[in-house]
Amino acid sequence: MEYVSRVPRPPLDGLIDDLYYLEGAPPYARLTLPPSPSALLIVNLGDPFRIRAGADIETAAYADGCVITMPTRAYEFSYPHRTTSVGVHFKPWGPSSFLAVPAAELCDRPVTLEQVWGRPAVAGLRDRLASAPGPREMLALLEEELIRRLRETAGLELVRHTSGVIAATGGTAAIGDLSAAAGVSGTHLAQRFKELVGVTPKRLARTHRFTATVFGIDPTGPIDWGEVASHAGYFDQAHFGHEFRAFTGLTPTRYLEVRRRFLLEHPGHVLDGWPLPAD
Repeated sequence: MEYVSRVPRPPLDGLIDDLYYLEGAPPYARLTLPPSPSALLIVNLGDPFRIRAGADIETAAYADGCVITMPTRAYEFSYPHRTTSVGVHFKPWGPSSFLAVPAAELCDRPVTLEQVWGRPAVAGLRDRLASAPGPREMLALLEEELIRRLRETAGLELVRHTSGVIAATGGTAAIGDLSAAAGVSGTHLAQRFKELVGVTPKRLARTHRFTATVFGIDPTGPIDWGEVASHAGYFDQAHFGHEFRAFTGLTPTRYLEVRRRFLLEHPGHVLDGWPLPAD
């Protein structure tokens, strides 16, 4: 697969981690994407892809693309034989500056791009992207569209600053201390987070702690799960195992098997890291 990404220019860089272009044959027909402290926008330029947002939800098809605010559960993506898209990896609060509804209303509920921006606007954007001469030009067009749609968002600085502290501490910061330092009540802070991120600061901290722990694991070597759990500050290994299943749907040992399978079957693949084979 071809993968091209870049960080957008200000002021988008305060809302977005990167813009990306993806094209080619996916490594697996179905990939599981565990929750992470980020949000996603996809503009689809190929055949429809499908998303299952949890085992209790039916799979839905997305032809034009989708928006996913910060998830609390693993998503399963089903791809066509070849896929082409451009997209945005948002910071947790990023989508709020481009959405007309509170992020909490979209939590674990992917919506089509048409539902967010309207059919004519999305059709025009997709046509311009499809006519661009290459990936970098596509990303420039997407950046222009985002700048045009950028809107002021109340409470953004409070959420951005507090989220930064949570991220810097790997999710271990005491939320009560953060609200006190910001000079607001815990209720007010939680409300702002749900409006702009979709989840409470406590849930964001859980996600940061889990992803930091998993990204710190070397799947190629032996692993002492008790030591991993202790180092990450989990109460005990059972608590860590519960979090693992809640976030990925897998036990730690099964996760390791799946990660090693990806490394063995597709060494050095551009998607190696967080997505997992679901087949």
